[in-house]
Amino acid sequence: MSLLKEFKTFAMRGNVMDMAVGIIIGAAFGKIVDSLVKEVIMPPIGVLLGKVDFSQLKLVLVKEVLDAAGVVATKEVAISYGSFINTIINFVIVAAAVFALIKVMNIAKKKEEAKPVTPPAPSNQELLLSEIRDILKSK
Repeated sequence: MSLLKEFKTFAMRGNVMDMAVGIIIGAAFGKIVDSLVKEVIMPPIGVLLGKVDFSQLKLVLVKEVLDAAGVVATKEVAISYGSFINTIINFVIVAAAVFALIKVMNIAKKKEEAKPVTPPAPSNQELLLSEIRDILKSK
C-alpha cells in the first residue's frame, strides 16, 4: 500500500476525526476560559489586592536603567507571578469543567446501563412452535 493510501486510511478513521474535532473545540473552550479568567474573575481579585491589573503583579529583580536621553539602556528583570497565577487559575477552571463534564457523562452512562432491557417480542414462528408444543403436550 502506498504511503498516500495509508495516510488517507489513517486520516479518515473515525477516531482521528473525533480527535480533531475535540482539539478544535478544546482550543475554542480554552479561549473562553481565558477570557473568563482575565475579564470576569481576575478584576475582582485585583480590586481585593489593591491592584487594577492583576496580571501586572511582579517581583522586580533589577530595575530598568535609562540613559541621559530617557531611552531604556538596560531592560528590567522581573518575575511575573501575576501572569503565573492567572495561568494556574485558568488550569483549575478548565480542570473543573472537564471534571464536571465527565461526571455528567458517567451519570448518564450509569442511567443508560441501569435501564431494564425488555426482551424482544417472540416472532410469529416462535409463537406457532409454542402452540404446537402445547398441543403435543396435551395429547
